[in-house]
Amino acid sequence: MHTITLWNGETSPALGFGGWAIGGPFFAGEVPLGWGKVDDRESMAAIHRALDAGIRFFDTASNYGGGHSEAVLGAALAGRDDVVIATKFGHVVDPASKQALADDVSSEFITRIVERSLRNLRREQIDLLQLHVGYLPVVEAEAVFEHLGRLRVAGKIGAFGWSTDTPASAAAFAGRDGFVSIQHQMNVLDPADEMIAVIERAGLLSINRGPLAMGLLTGKFTPATEIARDDVRTADVEWMTYFKDGRVSPEFTSRLDGIRETLRTGGRTLTQGALAWLWGRSSRTLPIPGIRTVAQAEENAGALAFGPLPQDAMAEIDRLLGRAPVPA
Repeated sequence: MHTITLWNGETSPALGFGGWAIGGPFFAGEVPLGWGKVDDRESMAAIHRALDAGIRFFDTASNYGGGHSEAVLGAALAGRDDVVIATKFGHVVDPASKQALADDVSSEFITRIVERSLRNLRREQIDLLQLHVGYLPVVEAEAVFEHLGRLRVAGKIGAFGWSTDTPASAAAFAGRDGFVSIQHQMNVLDPADEMIAVIERAGLLSINRGPLAMGLLTGKFTPATEIARDDVRTADVEWMTYFKDGRVSPEFTSRLDGIRETLRTGGRTLTQGALAWLWGRSSRTLPIPGIRTVAQAEENAGALAFGPLPQDAMAEIDRLLGRAPVPA
C-alpha cells in the first residue's frame, strides 16, 4: 500500500476522502455550490468502506452544506482515534438556509467556527485546520495564522495550513511553527509545478484538491452527458474549468483521450491511473478525491495497491501532452 509520512511523524495511506459532495446542496443565490442531493446512509456506508479499504485521512469544510458534511463525517467516525480529520474555514454558509454568506476570517469568527466544527465532528481537537480563503492577501493572512497558533497552543487544533493555489502565499508561511500543509488544485492535466516546488522545498504536505478534475478523469462523461442543475458543475463561475453549462469541456476530453491508455498502465482503471500520476509526480502528494458512494470508495482506494505510475509512463504522459518533463 502506498503511504506518506504526515507532519506528526505518523505514516498514513497516501489517499484521502474528500467530503465536499456529502455535504448536500448549498447555494449562492440560485448558483449551486454543492454536488446535488445526497443520501446520508450511502455517504456513511462510503465512509465505512473507505475505512475498511485503508483510507485514514478525511477532508471537509465548515461551509460544505452549512456544516452537513462535517456532521456526517463526525457521525461515521465517532470514536475512531486512528483517523486524521481536516476541515476548513473562511467561506460561510448558513446551516438553515444553505445560502452562502460573506467570507469571514476574523479572530472572533474563527473561534466560533472552530467550536461548531468540533461539535459537528464529535472531536476534542481538529487534527488539521485550513484557511479556505485562497485569495486572501498575505498581510491579512498573517493575523489569521497568528490566531491559529493561539488555538493550537490551547489544544483546539493540532496543526494548520492553507487552501490556496498561489505559490507565493504558500511560501510566505512555509516556515511557521504549526503550518504543515497546502491544499491546492492539482491533477494530470493541471500539474501545479510551481506549487509543488514550494511544497517540496519547505517539506510541506501537498493535499491535492480536484485530483480527478471534478470527475472528468474518471472517463464517465461524454460531450452528450448532461449534469443535474443542482450540481456545482453547472455553475457559471470563473473557477469552473472542466465543465461549461453542465457539460464536460471538449478541450479537456480531447486531452484525456490522448493519455487514456497510458494512465491505465499496469491494469489500473482510468481513475486509479489519475491518482497514481499524482504520486509519481511527488512524494509529498496526498490526493483527496470526492467520494459519496461505496463504489467510488472501492475504486479510489484500489489505487493504493498499485502505487505511483512508473517513471516511463510519467514521461510518456508529458510527451503526449506536449510539456517538458519535470524530474520527480
